[in-house]
Amino acid sequence: MSNFPQLYKKGNKPSCHPSKFQISAGFQVVNSDKSLEIYLFQYPTCPFCCKVRAFLDYNGLSYNVIEVNPIRKTELKWSDYRKVPILLVKVDEGYLQLNDSSVIVSVLSTYLNDTSTKLTDVVKFYPNIAFMDDDGTIKKEVLNRYHVMYHGQQSESASKRIVDERNSRKWADNVLVHMLSPNVYRTREEAIESFEWFSKVGEWDKNFSSWEVTSIVYLGSTVMYWLGKRLKKKYNLKSDVRESLYDSCNQWLKLLNAKGTTFHGGSRPDLADLAVFGVLSSIEGCSAFGDLRKKTKLSGWYDAMKSSVALHDGQLAR
Repeated sequence: MSNFPQLYKKGNKPSCHPSKFQISAGFQVVNSDKSLEIYLFQYPTCPFCCKVRAFLDYNGLSYNVIEVNPIRKTELKWSDYRKVPILLVKVDEGYLQLNDSSVIVSVLSTYLNDTSTKLTDVVKFYPNIAFMDDDGTIKKEVLNRYHVMYHGQQSESASKRIVDERNSRKWADNVLVHMLSPNVYRTREEAIESFEWFSKVGEWDKNFSSWEVTSIVYLGSTVMYWLGKRLKKKYNLKSDVRESLYDSCNQWLKLLNAKGTTFHGGSRPDLADLAVFGVLSSIEGCSAFGDLRKKTKLSGWYDAMKSSVALHDGQLAR
């Protein structure tokens, strides 16, 4: 299955019904949009999952969390699509499955722009397409993955803002996120330290057995240590991978300075802010993030974002 939205109608695919899941946590927001009943399948420190949570929290949307065992993935047995995040949203016809963090954000943003349009109609703007890559491989992609749909003609300034936002969202996915693993798993010690933090944040002791937690921490950290080395080479990071992380974040800060505003979106965060914040929040408890705060001027923007997300400022803006 691709990352194209999937509808499970009432009476079909009973194994995906929320009653079958162990809800790890529920985040209920006062006066949240009651039209959306949301279930998020995630790893707590996956950067793409953190992007989705940042979006949901900022917009004041209540949701339930199902923690997925990163090794066994038994919580995803019902789905042909086996990556996180996955969002299940209750609709009149049953449950709508949304895959891929950027598709999820674009679909929900479009819906929030006009809640009179059914979510099942909104997803029609995001069809799945197949194409042949340069090497002859057939690949599938969701059309309009980074596009938010608006009613009517946009002004020239609004159109420029939309394009800038879209480009920065792509940058977060295609550049910034690749700085994380080589830095978080830079040494064996840092890899174990990171997984122990992941375990604490995700409350793995409450969701998995003790032997599962131990195997995830030590097996996972070993695998990711070596993967980090491969990714360093693949994405041409500097010999000191911290420098590549600093460079990427300084590139983001330079963009904000050029705008002369607190956020990429101006006085309030936009989807680009939420994407970059979500990605970076996934490593907040790791040594790499502490070094990032010390070596760059990221803290001002990051802390402002953290406050705005926690206060559900997007809900107030609607």
